[in-house]
Amino acid sequence: MKVDQKGHTVTIKDTQGDVNAFLEKVTQQFKTFEKHNIIIDLSSDKVSENDLKLFLPLSKVQKKAKKSFVIVATDLDFNAISDKLVVVPSLLEAHDIIEMEEIERDLGF
Repeated sequence: MKVDQKGHTVTIKDTQGDVNAFLEKVTQQFKTFEKHNIIIDLSSDKVSENDLKLFLPLSKVQKKAKKSFVIVATDLDFNAISDKLVVVPSLLEAHDIIEMEEIERDLGF
């Protein structure tokens, strides 16, 4: 697991290729990151829609705290993914989504 912090955003990248073990590590250390916007980078992993659903509880916690939670994953049918998760194909798009959500929160939406 590799953690990179820039401003109000923390990018957490899976380095082992095991989504379940990665989710467990992120969940254990979640209190460390909860005050930041979070990007979960699974772009180097082969993940399914079901794997992504495992991150839903963390996403809900972040939304309640008025923080962003974005997952980066490739080779997926993005239309089949739950509307409750924000999943994008690149880190650039993840940062763009967080920037837009920050603006929305500043405007009171």
